[in-house]
Amino acid sequence: MKKIEKKDIWLLAAQVAVWLVILFAMPLATYLSTQDAHATRTSFFVVWGLFQSPLVVYFLNFYLLGPYLFFKRRYWLFALCNFVIILGLNSQFFYVYFHRNNIPHMPAMSSTMWIGFFSGLLMFLVLNCMVAAIAIGIRHFIRTRQIKQQLKDEKAKNTEAELAWLKNQINPHFLFNTLNNISSLVQIDADKAQDAIAQLSDLLRYAMYETNKKTVPILGEVDFMRNYIELMKLRCNDKTEVNYQFSIINYQLEVAPLLFISLIENAFKHGVSSSRPSKIDIRLELKESGDGSQELVFTCDNTNFPKDDTDRSGSGIGLENTRRRLDLMYADRYTWEQSLIPSPTGEGQGEVTFYHVRITLKM
Repeated sequence: MKKIEKKDIWLLAAQVAVWLVILFAMPLATYLSTQDAHATRTSFFVVWGLFQSPLVVYFLNFYLLGPYLFFKRRYWLFALCNFVIILGLNSQFFYVYFHRNNIPHMPAMSSTMWIGFFSGLLMFLVLNCMVAAIAIGIRHFIRTRQIKQQLKDEKAKNTEAELAWLKNQINPHFLFNTLNNISSLVQIDADKAQDAIAQLSDLLRYAMYETNKKTVPILGEVDFMRNYIELMKLRCNDKTEVNYQFSIINYQLEVAPLLFISLIENAFKHGVSSSRPSKIDIRLELKESGDGSQELVFTCDNTNFPKDDTDRSGSGIGLENTRRRLDLMYADRYTWEQSLIPSPTGEGQGEVTFYHVRITLKM
């Protein structure tokens, strides 16, 4: 059984108020114009006689026949119940017709009077049917709005759950690659490896405790990316050039947490070669757009060294997650540019490509 909520009580009160206005508008007008209590009482009974049947039909359809028959597609039973209810509530008309000879002082009715009688009866039945239709229409409108709101709420819950799942996919992915880098560094420089572990601890602390909200201040994200890049540079040799620049004026601006880290991770994963010159250029800047709003622009350009089939690090899960998070959080408010640009690398080195990605967020 559905739990009665406060909005259901307000809905019933509003409908009762409308029907009270319908029932008392004419008697009140009669009293104000005549100041006659008898005329007012007579006016009320006339109105009550006309509208008592539509009132009952309305509430029965709104609270019983509509929800339990019409909206469950039991149309024939719905129509039959309405037919029986309307005829039962208006049985006085049929009593007059079938028992007119037994009613004292009942004058004989001419054909014209009978035509008027049946015309009035037909109009009254039509009125009841119209009231039933109005009740179903109002109920359908309210029901449609409730369904849309429920779908909206469910979609929001699913979106939040999916965003949480995608972010959880990022953290293990990032941790796995960083631990590999530190493991390699231990064999080369133990002191640097120890510093890197401390730096990794700071990064994980931020990822675990500061990114539990839908958006975070961009200052924390900038510090996180800067530390992450410095940590990743430890694995690079002197053939790799890494440049980064964060031009952010408003550090209170908020952005989705860990949104760009997969792209930076991808740059180091696919853009660094141990034997060939490599370059990574990362930029994040806040710009004014043509319409006066602000745009956050992330750009990453790196040399591209395709992995062979045996290298599982190139699965692309980071980029897929980033695109999905952008779709969920910045739908219609972001642009994604991605391309491979051929670039000569010098003597004996052949030709490599530069991978370019640019994300623009309307803030």
